Amino acid sequence: MNTKTAIENTYRMRDSQSHTHKNAIWGTIAFPKAIRNTNIGKENQIPSSEIKLTGKFPVIDQGQPFIAGYSDENDRVIRNDLPLVIFGDHTRVVKFVDFPFILGGDGTKVLKPCEDLFDDRFFYYVLKNLNIPSRGYNRHFTLLKERRLPKPELPEQRKIAAVLGIVQRAIEQQERLLALTAELKKTLLHQLFTRGLRNEPQKQTEIGIIPQSWNLVRLCDFFETQLGKMLSQKARVGDDPKPYLRNKNIQWGTIDTNDLLRMDFNDRERAKFTLISGDLLVCEGGEPGRSAIWRGELSECFYQKALHRLRPKSKAITNIFLAHWMEFSFRFQNLYGIAGASSTIAHLPEVQLKCLTIPQPDRDEQDDMCKVLDGVDEKIKIHRRKHAALSDLFSTLLHELMTANIRVDGINFDEHTKSYIESGESNVFPQ
Repeated sequence: MNTKTAIENTYRMRDSQSHTHKNAIWGTIAFPKAIRNTNIGKENQIPSSEIKLTGKFPVIDQGQPFIAGYSDENDRVIRNDLPLVIFGDHTRVVKFVDFPFILGGDGTKVLKPCEDLFDDRFFYYVLKNLNIPSRGYNRHFTLLKERRLPKPELPEQRKIAAVLGIVQRAIEQQERLLALTAELKKTLLHQLFTRGLRNEPQKQTEIGIIPQSWNLVRLCDFFETQLGKMLSQKARVGDDPKPYLRNKNIQWGTIDTNDLLRMDFNDRERAKFTLISGDLLVCEGGEPGRSAIWRGELSECFYQKALHRLRPKSKAITNIFLAHWMEFSFRFQNLYGIAGASSTIAHLPEVQLKCLTIPQPDRDEQDDMCKVLDGVDEKIKIHRRKHAALSDLFSTLLHELMTANIRVDGINFDEHTKSYIESGESNVFPQ
C-alpha cells in the first residue's frame, strides 16, 4: 500500500468512526445520489487569461479568494438553479454562490443538491465539514464521490444552516471591517508622511513630497543595526537551546511567537543577539523592509541572520516612527527598489539598510503621528482577534452539529451568540 492510499484510508476510517453516533440518529446517503444534473457547461466558463479586475459579472473559480475577478460576457453568465455549491477539484475549496456568476477555470465543479433531500446551504456546510485528504495538485472529486453524507430531516437541516450562517456572517463582517481598517491605515500613512500634521507647505525630495520643515537623514546616523545569528545544524542542538525569531515570524506591525525554533547561543552571542523591548526587527528578504516592534512577548528571545535589529542612537527618531515609515515606504510606495547587486531576488542587505534616506520631523510631531497610526493598528488587532475567535467557534459548531454531538435545539444560541460575537469569550454550548 502506498503512502497516498494509506492517508486516504486513514481519513475514511476517521470519518466512519466520527459518524457512528450521527448515523444512529440521522442516516446517510451516497454523494452521487445527493446531487442532480445542471445545464452548466463549457459555454459558462471563461479562460483565466480573460478574467479582468473589473466588470459586470463576478467570476468564481476553485481558488482561495471567493471571487477570482470579473467579466462583461453576458452570454456566459449562470443565472438558473441558484444557489449553487462550488467544489475545487484541485484545491478542495468549497463555496456557496447565490448570485449570477461566470465559471472560471478547469477543475471547478458546480454542484446542486436534490431539493427533496437537502437544503442548499446545509449541503454546502456538509461539504465544508468533510475531511478530503490532499493529493497535492491532483483531482479530488473522485474522493468526494465515494463519501456518504449525513441527512437529517429538512427542517433540522434548515435550523443547522441558520445557526452556522449567523456565525459565518459575523466572520464576514469582521473581514469587511479588517479590509476597511487596512485601507484607512494605507490612506493615513500617505497623508501623514506627505503632508504631516501641521498643514505646512511641502517640498519635493529624493523620497517624494514631504512637509517643508522635515529634514532628510541617513538611517545609520540615528540607528544601530545588527543582523542576527547565522543558522547552523551544530547550533541547533545543545544543553539549553533558546527560542529565536525567523523571517516568517515578522509581519507588518506584528510578531508571531508561535512555532519558534531553538538553537544554542554562547555568552558572547547572548550579549549580541538578545532582544530587548522596543527593538525594531526588519526583514532582510522575503518581503524586504517588513518590520515590527519587539515588545517583550517572551522573557528571553533571539533572532536569526535573516532579520535586522535596529536600536535608536538618540531620542531624535523613535523606532515606532521608523516602523511606520518602513511600512509606508516599502509596503505601499516601493520607494527604494531594494534588490541585491548580483540577484534578481529582492532583499535588503545591511549596507543598503544603513544608507537609506529617511524623514525626520521634530519629536513632538513624530509622537503625534504615531498615536494616530497606533490607534488604527489597535483596531486592526481587535478585528483580527474577533475574526479568530469567531472562526474557532464556527469550526467547532460545524463539527459538533454535523456529527450530531450537539443538536441544534440544545444550543441556547439567541442568548449567547451576541455576547460571543462582541467579546469572543462566551460559550454557546450548554453546560
